[in-house]
Amino acid sequence: MAGSIPLGQKHIARAAFPALVLANVFLAMGPVLVRLSDVGPVAAAFWRLALAVPFLFLLALPRLRAASLDRRQWGLMIVAGLFFAGDLATWHVGIHHTKVANATIFGNASALALPLWGLLVLRRRLHRPQLVALLLALVGGGILMGGSYEMSSRYLRGDLLCLLAGLLYTGYLVSVQDVRQRLDSWSVLAVASLSGVAPLLLASLALGEKVMPTDWTPLIALALSSQLIGQGLLTYAIGWFSPLVLGLSLMIQPVVSALLGWLLFHEAMRPIDMLGMVAIAGALILVRLPWAGKAAERD
Repeated sequence: MAGSIPLGQKHIARAAFPALVLANVFLAMGPVLVRLSDVGPVAAAFWRLALAVPFLFLLALPRLRAASLDRRQWGLMIVAGLFFAGDLATWHVGIHHTKVANATIFGNASALALPLWGLLVLRRRLHRPQLVALLLALVGGGILMGGSYEMSSRYLRGDLLCLLAGLLYTGYLVSVQDVRQRLDSWSVLAVASLSGVAPLLLASLALGEKVMPTDWTPLIALALSSQLIGQGLLTYAIGWFSPLVLGLSLMIQPVVSALLGWLLFHEAMRPIDMLGMVAIAGALILVRLPWAGKAAERD
């Protein structure tokens, strides 16, 4: 296969795997930066989008100008933005009430919720790999939530909020399915981010949170790492790898989050917690297997 790659693309192919690894490392830093910010959790979500939106539109504007979306599709984009805002708000609140590693892995629940959407709404039959993945996710999630409840009911509430965030992100993905046929991922992310800015600011003010930071560093780093660098590297690298490799790469995020949580917040991971994380990571990998997706598509 290497011989079939044009000479000008070999350099790009060699850079794709480091980009994939770095994308997951940067995305894993999100919960830590939310914790380090000196504003409320919903306000941190507001700044995460507000600071990134101008740069996202610089990247997306050429494709947006050429796009021909009807009113329904623009409406779906706005709905997607509301789902995206809800995802960030609940996830950021949950981050303050559980371990950063738990927040990271429950925040990826959308990969497992999409097959359930197909089962419950689209009436698609789940195939064996998807059923096994969902069973593994239930076992792993039960282990992690049980461990959280043993330490504090507050931790369990944080796990549930992060899980809700993953479900809201599923709503975002479902809302943009039709639009993604006309727009690239940068354009979708730019419009969804802009649509979520005002609702997050209003929600933060309604909750009485501190909105204006004393220290801008964590918020700028959050916008750069999560919305621009992490998503940008992932957008670049995703076309070079199979779903299995992409699923495996997700394991980097909870590992990095667990390490940062231990170093910065003294959050030790017990063997039982690691078992739960491995079960959910296995589910995330299994649900991305090419033959699992192809089996579902045949229905």
